Amino acid sequence: MSKKVLILSGSPRKSGNSDLLCDQFMKGALESGNEVEKIRVAEKKIGYCRACYYCRDNGGKCVIKDDMAEIIEKMIAADVLVLASPVYFYSIDAQLKALIDRTVARWTEIRDKEFYYIATAADSEDESLERTIECMRGYADCVEGAVEKGVIYGGGFYEAGEVRNSPAMTKAYEMGKGV
Repeated sequence: MSKKVLILSGSPRKSGNSDLLCDQFMKGALESGNEVEKIRVAEKKIGYCRACYYCRDNGGKCVIKDDMAEIIEKMIAADVLVLASPVYFYSIDAQLKALIDRTVARWTEIRDKEFYYIATAADSEDESLERTIECMRGYADCVEGAVEKGVIYGGGFYEAGEVRNSPAMTKAYEMGKGV
């Protein structure tokens, strides 16, 4: 059965290491007959949540008029969400964090999703990426019916593109193929 897969690439660098892993995941998922869309979060206009709770009193509409309204609709419609980020001080980057925080407007509508996580870092130890993965898991813990399906650790890569020809690329492709 074909699934709707939404990849949220938090990488600020086009063709950065986490972004390249997203591409490989997408390639595998497409080859398996899924409908796949990748959003490069850094290319979207997404303001930070102001905690004004306008959304609470206005049917989930956010006071901020930017690209988030379109993205949240895609998140609600997706069967599979892939969250990807380079490690920034042992956490996710600001671009992905802003997107996650902005889902507060309609977070209860984002439910029953399969989650995959992708993290990359210069440090080669998986433990160095674990806090970043835990941040993503923290979001999924708030999504009713969320099921973690896979994690891709892309450690040991600093310069953009270094992840090419690594086992992480193969793993991302295979994981996408298995969606």
